[in-house]
Amino acid sequence: MGSRNDIQDVRYEPDERPPTALAIGLGLQYATLTVASIVLTPMILVGTVGGGEAYLSWVLFAALVVSGVTTVIQSVRIGRLGSGYLLLMGSSSAFLAICVAALERGGGGLMATLIIASALCQFVLATKLSLFRKIFTPTVAGTVLMLIPVTLAPIIFNKLNDVPAGAAASAAPVTAGLTLAVIALISMRGGGVWRLWAAALGIVSGSALGGFVYGIYDTRRVLDADWIGWPQLAWPGLDLGFGPEFWALLPAFVMVTLVGALDTIGDGIAIQRISWRKPRAIDFQSIQGALTADSLGNLLSGLMGTVPNTTYAASIAVADLTRVTARVVGVCVGVIFFVLAFLPKLVAVIVAIPGPVVAAYYMVLVASLFILGVRVLVHDGLDQRKGFAVGLAFWLGIAFQLDWIFPEYFQGQWSDLLGNSMTVGGLSVIVLTQFVELTGPRRRRLKTELSLDNLPKIDAFLSDFAARGKRTPEMTDRLRAVGEEMLLTLTRPAEEGASPEGRHLLLVARHDGDAVDLEFAAATDDANLEDRLALLSEQVTGPPIEEEVSLRLLRHYASSVRHQQFHDTDVITVRVGPAASM
Repeated sequence: MGSRNDIQDVRYEPDERPPTALAIGLGLQYATLTVASIVLTPMILVGTVGGGEAYLSWVLFAALVVSGVTTVIQSVRIGRLGSGYLLLMGSSSAFLAICVAALERGGGGLMATLIIASALCQFVLATKLSLFRKIFTPTVAGTVLMLIPVTLAPIIFNKLNDVPAGAAASAAPVTAGLTLAVIALISMRGGGVWRLWAAALGIVSGSALGGFVYGIYDTRRVLDADWIGWPQLAWPGLDLGFGPEFWALLPAFVMVTLVGALDTIGDGIAIQRISWRKPRAIDFQSIQGALTADSLGNLLSGLMGTVPNTTYAASIAVADLTRVTARVVGVCVGVIFFVLAFLPKLVAVIVAIPGPVVAAYYMVLVASLFILGVRVLVHDGLDQRKGFAVGLAFWLGIAFQLDWIFPEYFQGQWSDLLGNSMTVGGLSVIVLTQFVELTGPRRRRLKTELSLDNLPKIDAFLSDFAARGKRTPEMTDRLRAVGEEMLLTLTRPAEEGASPEGRHLLLVARHDGDAVDLEFAAATDDANLEDRLALLSEQVTGPPIEEEVSLRLLRHYASSVRHQQFHDTDVITVRVGPAASM
């Protein structure tokens, strides 16, 4: 692991202002990479339910406007809104399947009301993260992410054969195959810069083949569109009846919203790590600001009747390659998105993309969502209990989605509630993991100032914990030795010139069969320690910085030691087993 004092090769930090030409040029690059994702998701949504041209134009217009406004807010940080970093916002494909269900069951008004309700839940999450730490865990997030492709599969594969009447029989498979092949080839064999453009190049290749060879690219739509204009008002309004359909679909909307929030947390941490020449402590207020801006984006999406949005991790990869993380670039991207909303001809270029090409692109997208879910689960640690919960929840989600489990008994409102794999899978894994949590040994906690003077207090806490658990004297001594070693480890920066004054320690102990799990968390802000732990534990984009600590401790006392280091926040997790298990 590199030193904390390592200097990163950052050309322009968030507070710095690059030349105007460079800022605009990078803004155009970012926009080119992401605008297709913003437009294609609402386009598929309306096309799947057979919406009219007026509604399609409105939904696309609203998606671009909301993405532009929230990207600017994320970049500049207005009060408690926004991260203050280069984070782009755009339409969330994770919501596509449940938005289709809402449109089919109650129209645009029902979809808008559900989006607003779930956005309000996200505001609560952003305000007090620690309240949800034990419920919406990485295990839940990973399971729901793996089930999103299952829910989207019918929509994607229906789009695969969406070609004009009279088109050649080979048009759909050949254009889709070429798109998929180009994306796969560049993604698997291309360099860093090429991989960023893999999706765009695949879409261009498939569209070019479809247009020049098969004539399935809708050039008439592009020619008929105005260069400058705004759509006919087709706002769907709000459905405030709160009928059975609303309550049946609400859990799925809330589930996907909160999973998207966990992704935003990871993006917020990742962009901070690459934005400064000299690494800084993670700014957790900035991350909460990113969550709040994400919530605002969903709220605006609901009010305008379009698909919810989320942060785009692709922007982090571009920033890492260009080494430019200035906020002004984010402002330029947001302005470009906003301006594009009033340029129907440029939007029509994307809308005219053949259905098989769009389907191939979404195959890659949902595949990445599935793998992201797997990575979240593996990174969080899949023990026997979590593995059982995830496996059962995943297959229950699939079975109910496909009406494989006693469909004759689940009709009407029950069919709406249980017909969504994300709802069934998410609720199942929550129930199973909470059952394990509630029926397992109770956690005991100690919060104190991080100081060697408090060693007697920590020693007494661990001794009492061992006595209550009827541990052997040998095991008690092991726990006490771990407590002493961990306190020495966490206060060691004082020997290197960094005073630990003002830091606080949260010690959590729990019995697990013959072993004991101890978590030592140290941070500079006592009042915000719970939220800090919630943010760190829910990270889903990229692993934390880890290091092995105290080989002597590992060899003699602990079965495993894991140190997560976040500059001003340290979390050390130690598993202590009896001597025979070492």
